[in-house]
Amino acid sequence: MSGAAQRPLSPHLQIYRPMLTMMMSIVHRITGVALYFGTLLLVIWLVAAASSPESFAFVNGLYGSWLGILVMVGYSWALIHHAIGGVRHFVWDFGYGFGPESRELLAKVTIGGSIGLTVLLWIGIWLVKG
Repeated sequence: MSGAAQRPLSPHLQIYRPMLTMMMSIVHRITGVALYFGTLLLVIWLVAAASSPESFAFVNGLYGSWLGILVMVGYSWALIHHAIGGVRHFVWDFGYGFGPESRELLAKVTIGGSIGLTVLLWIGIWLVKG
């Protein structure tokens, strides 16, 4: 044998042109990880509710602060975005939406739908809260 065989190298990230569907895949994974941490916040809230009125009031105070509300808005967006992304994958499981136009449309619907539903959710929360 005369030296190592010349094999093609896998394309590096610098070769790929970023596409919306590629970014959506990355965001879907990030929101999935964020949901783990957000669920921890839910567990803390439930444990506080089961512990004592003082603990519950303390956690509600934290979650009701401007930073807490910002985290809750982010968590709700991640939950909604991840759910709509799951529906997008479900559509693909049935063999639909693989064309370039369909993929782009589904990605845009996921972005717009998650933002729109999050805004509607928080408008509803503010209206009920008073």
